[in-house]
Amino acid sequence: MTRLERPTLRVGVVGAGRVGSVLGAALRAAGHEIVAVSAVSEASLERAALLLPEVPVRDVPEVVAAADVVLLTVPDDAIGPLVSGLAAQGAWDGGRLAVHTSGFRGLDVLQPVVDVGGDAVVLHPVMTFTGLPSDVDRITGTPIAVTASMGADLVADALALDLGGEPFRLADEDRALYHAALSHAANHLTTVVAQSAQMLRDVGIDDADLLLRPLLEAALENTLQRGDRALTGPIVRGDVGTVAAHLEALEGQPDDIRHAYRALAIATTTRAAARRAMPAETVQPMLDLLTTKEDR
Repeated sequence: MTRLERPTLRVGVVGAGRVGSVLGAALRAAGHEIVAVSAVSEASLERAALLLPEVPVRDVPEVVAAADVVLLTVPDDAIGPLVSGLAAQGAWDGGRLAVHTSGFRGLDVLQPVVDVGGDAVVLHPVMTFTGLPSDVDRITGTPIAVTASMGADLVADALALDLGGEPFRLADEDRALYHAALSHAANHLTTVVAQSAQMLRDVGIDDADLLLRPLLEAALENTLQRGDRALTGPIVRGDVGTVAAHLEALEGQPDDIRHAYRALAIATTTRAAARRAMPAETVQPMLDLLTTKEDR
């Protein structure tokens, strides 16, 4: 989609966290006016000063009152109570556009805005944020899930484009599975890699990055291209003895590592067996090995 000339919007940022401060900076770079930002913690005040210099820090009701577009970048569970509380104060009167950036929450938490004649939009960039200036450039080309109230589709797409992203439609009823997929991929990857690095340190390899980076980069690229067909290693080969040795070696590791290895190995075996990608005679012995008595 190509960018079009659009009027400058007066944007207020509620919550100068890792996401809000970056998105505010991106909208400012696109030519919009950031009229106010709310920040309470020392970290959020520092981010506001770094990414939104000279933007006044105000209480939340003042941020909303000053803006035509209100960017709500607070924790998921806080969005609904915040919006409802502001509605009780009449803060949404006057036809404002409210935007939140949760991957999980949908338009329902913004209904109080729509009820008084405003518009509601959910923009979820498929990206992790550090809250540093480099994040502003990283948004460029990032897919952004867009869900909008009736009549707000065009302005939602325009905001996503102004952020530098590529908008795509996401239905509210699909949000939970969509968000579970992204969390499973990104969050659990972080856990697995950190666990692997910890095990390598236990055998005296302090710079785990040297071993893991090329392996993980190749595995990720191959998997994105080929899906399950990219699988390699002892499970797809049906090496029950090797996996048994892994489990024995893991006995001295923390519970989180042992449980994660076993659970993921079961999932890998199940998927490999479904594709007939491992020797058929090794499937049940592998599952018997990996499944504890409590699981059977």
